[in-house]
Amino acid sequence: MTDCKLIPARRVETEFVDRNSRFITNAAPAFSVAEAQAFIDCIRDKYPDASHHVPVYLIGHGSATIAHCSDDGEPAGTAGRPALAVLQGSGLGDIVVVITRYFGGTKLGTGGLVRAYSDSMRLVLEEMPLAKKVATTTIMFVVSYALFEPSKLMINNYDGLIIDQIFGADVTLTVRLVNKHLDSFKERMVNLTNGHVEFITIEERTNTIMPLRNKKR
Repeated sequence: MTDCKLIPARRVETEFVDRNSRFITNAAPAFSVAEAQAFIDCIRDKYPDASHHVPVYLIGHGSATIAHCSDDGEPAGTAGRPALAVLQGSGLGDIVVVITRYFGGTKLGTGGLVRAYSDSMRLVLEEMPLAKKVATTTIMFVVSYALFEPSKLMINNYDGLIIDQIFGADVTLTVRLVNKHLDSFKERMVNLTNGHVEFITIEERTNTIMPLRNKKR
């Protein structure tokens, strides 16, 4: 999976307390700067009375990544940049994170702030289920009841996702597949059904979130 572009599978929130200061971290997938900014605004609205909202995001992967962070009023270099450094070391992309702080009355000092914001990022990354960003195609096809279970096994073997299944005279399946598996899957289904299958393309996507099974960073 060296070419896999890892992203968050869904939104995650974590929290910890350091000397009475609460650090609430929210993370989510984001495929553009506009999506990231909308998420940041959403968190600010959710916690309007917080002391700080430190935003960090990475849009894209590799050399095409857009990176952004801000200290949001914390001493320069103590919040956004250390959190960004942890995120950049994770291998993830297309992710936005907001670390919200409620000041607890005790100053943490420069080193304490760096540790707190770094630990906040590490905590949310540890709890985050992972996904891959892939190009996918959703197809529809019909199989007999006798071939329903073998078809489900085939879909699973190709890491496909069953979107819908309709039971009538036969079974109509709507399945999302990663594009690199699509031709091979169709060929195997043709062999399984002795050529008695037709595929209808329902949708094509370039940025699909496909969760990794039983995998978490």
